[in-house]
Amino acid sequence: MRLQRHVLFMALLIGVLAPLILRDEYLMHIGVLIMFSIMLATSLNLIVGYVGEFPLGHTAFLGIGAYTAALLSLRLGAPVYVTILAGGVMGGLFGLAIGAVTLRLRGPFFVIVTLCFAEVLRLIANNWISLTNGPMGMSGIAKPRWIESQGILGQKTSFYYIGLVMAAFALHVAYRFVNSNMGRAAIAMRENRLVAQSVGIWPFYFGLVTFVIAAILCGFAGAFYAHYISFVGPEVFGFSFMVSMIIMVLVGGKGTLIGPVIGPIIIVVLEEYLRDLKELRLSIFGLVVMAIVVFRPEGLMGFMARRPELYAGK
Repeated sequence: MRLQRHVLFMALLIGVLAPLILRDEYLMHIGVLIMFSIMLATSLNLIVGYVGEFPLGHTAFLGIGAYTAALLSLRLGAPVYVTILAGGVMGGLFGLAIGAVTLRLRGPFFVIVTLCFAEVLRLIANNWISLTNGPMGMSGIAKPRWIESQGILGQKTSFYYIGLVMAAFALHVAYRFVNSNMGRAAIAMRENRLVAQSVGIWPFYFGLVTFVIAAILCGFAGAFYAHYISFVGPEVFGFSFMVSMIIMVLVGGKGTLIGPVIGPIIIVVLEEYLRDLKELRLSIFGLVVMAIVVFRPEGLMGFMARRPELYAGK
């Protein structure tokens, strides 16, 4: 755990210094996407890596956060710090409602029902035209004035640092959670639910609290994404975001604190380099997931954490 903390501090230091060295608009755009993806991967990892459940509808909270920010910004003219906070709160409320239903289910039933919730929200966003503007989406979401007054590079750099702060906050929440009694109870549930119950751990309660925390972090990410892109459409509930989150968590290593940092860096960079391949890109990512599940199910960080044990065995 100490090693992971030191690595995270080092990553934060590199993240702070990177814009001072890489004075490039495109690289700053990649940096913003990495920070956004770290938030998403960290939130999903809390459920997948520590509770042991696999919600395929985690994009529901991303979309709720994004649409909340868009509506507050366009309809009420709310400032960014209010819309981002509201996105997280709404994500948490929907997480409480959805988790209260889905966490009573296990295995494939949990997976399918969470996916159905996300699909229902996508259909609502697509058809409630008076509220969401339907398939045309909501454009022109305001950026802070102090950001709009800058050039393109300055705007992207500012969003990068906002994303860095938010990603650091998400990782701090995950770190505090993992090292708390709540996190230890969640890990006990993941390892053996019956044994956890025998020592007084209530799986539904601890699972629900974790689910809500993850939904709040995902809602924050959605609100941040809405202001950076200045557009939100029904596709934010789509399965493509879910696939990216899953790959990031699996590649980096589920159940680790560093995995949700390493995974997004690798995947975002690969997505940019493979963008010209269009549909073939998804097939490549599918093969990557299959290879990881078969050969390295613990991910890169999980594999590295086990190497000292392997060497000791020799």
